[in-house]
Amino acid sequence: MYIEYLGDIISTEKADSMKGAKYLFEINSRWTIEGSARSNLARYVNHSCKPNCDSAQKGKRIFIKADQHIRPGEELTYDYGEEYFDEFIRPYGCVCDHCNKK
Repeated sequence: MYIEYLGDIISTEKADSMKGAKYLFEINSRWTIEGSARSNLARYVNHSCKPNCDSAQKGKRIFIKADQHIRPGEELTYDYGEEYFDEFIRPYGCVCDHCNKK
């Protein structure tokens, strides 16, 4: 099972200037997907420090794929990465299921 992270491909330089933007998926040092459109269903996959999905890249396309069996109704999660974690999650504390159970 997988879902594609959709959106306009913009320069990472432009993405870096978009302070506070949360739906950016960096492809590489030059390109980023701006995925804020509600039609980008992958934007609803939440962060977890112990995820059940992972991201995979094919060219300039990003796919979020299950890396284990996911039960009906179970939340889809993947690790958003260190940069996103440090900027948007760490300042407020991680509330993923894994960290919430500690």
